[in-house]
Amino acid sequence: MNEKVLKCLYDIKLAIDEINSFFVHSKKSYETYKSDILLRRAIERNLEIIGEAMSRILKEEPEFIIENAKRIIGLRNQIIHGYDSISDENIWGIVVNHLPSLKAEVDNLINE
Repeated sequence: MNEKVLKCLYDIKLAIDEINSFFVHSKKSYETYKSDILLRRAIERNLEIIGEAMSRILKEEPEFIIENAKRIIGLRNQIIHGYDSISDENIWGIVVNHLPSLKAEVDNLINE
């Protein structure tokens, strides 16, 4: 794996770790997320970073395999360009249901 791809994988890992750090001192719940505009925007920003890093990986190595890579890039585009159609429920579902598996996948790729 080349250095550019590895750097992007680390960027994804750090963004996921940052999202997880937001819940160290508060309950990781939809209610907490929904009621805190700064938390919502911080999570959205990190999802943008994840999507941009994924896009750069695929530009560098188009055959690189990460599960849901195109959907991750699509989410980034939706957050940036379709900000008025972002669903809090959708973002929260991604945080809870998809980021843990993405983190595990990225950690495995980094450690190869």
